[in-house]
Amino acid sequence: LILLRHGESEWNAKNLFTGWVDVNLTEKGEKEAVRGGELLKDAGLLPDVLHTSLQRRAIRTAQLALE
Repeated sequence: LILLRHGESEWNAKNLFTGWVDVNLTEKGEKEAVRGGELLKDAGLLPDVLHTSLQRRAIRTAQLALE
């Protein structure tokens, strides 16, 4: 089981609690997602199955991490 938190969101950058508000990743958050994927790949930990929440930030993080 591998857990990867989403990258920085627009509201994270403003120190706001997002909860179920569907906000996008910041540019920094997108870079974090890419780096997370690189670290997983370098460790040989590529998933066969992937699950995310329905939030844009989680889906986009997964997309970027798997590229």
